[in-house]
Amino acid sequence: MNRLPNFSGRWLLLAGLLLLLRLPAVAHPYHASIMELRYNAQKLQLEIALKVFSDDFEQALSKGQPTIISFDKTPKAQLHALVTQVLRRSVQFGTKPGEALPLTLLGIQHENDAQWLYFSVKLPKPTQRLTLRHSLLLDTFPDQMNVVNLEAGKKKETTLFREGEEVRELAW
Repeated sequence: MNRLPNFSGRWLLLAGLLLLLRLPAVAHPYHASIMELRYNAQKLQLEIALKVFSDDFEQALSKGQPTIISFDKTPKAQLHALVTQVLRRSVQFGTKPGEALPLTLLGIQHENDAQWLYFSVKLPKPTQRLTLRHSLLLDTFPDQMNVVNLEAGKKKETTLFREGEEVRELAW
């Protein structure tokens, strides 16, 4: 099932995940991210805000690195390069299956025990649908849930991505 069944169910899931994302890092026995995805037809781009738990994302960033990566201590240029690398590998947008349009990291904002990652994706032409492969942190946490809230024109939709359900078509 790729879409949540009804409006109230989507908001209940979103409210629950938002509440859980605000709890202290030591208290989360689950792994989740929330993406706010907006289609900007005038600029032909996607505008994305992605909220992740700091400790979970730092663990993923640290894989294969000689030292532990920290949002607080790692030099900004190195941190941005690693975040961009992880995003490009695990969050891919396309106007057709298999396509991976380039994304641009715009910034990172700290919020309690989480980070907001802001990035954009330029689109080659106007579109009414996208393919999204969202496997963020699934290689680190098999129970990871990635919630995507799409806003395109007058349409708002929530979609859940998890292990075995990493690729979805989003249409508006």
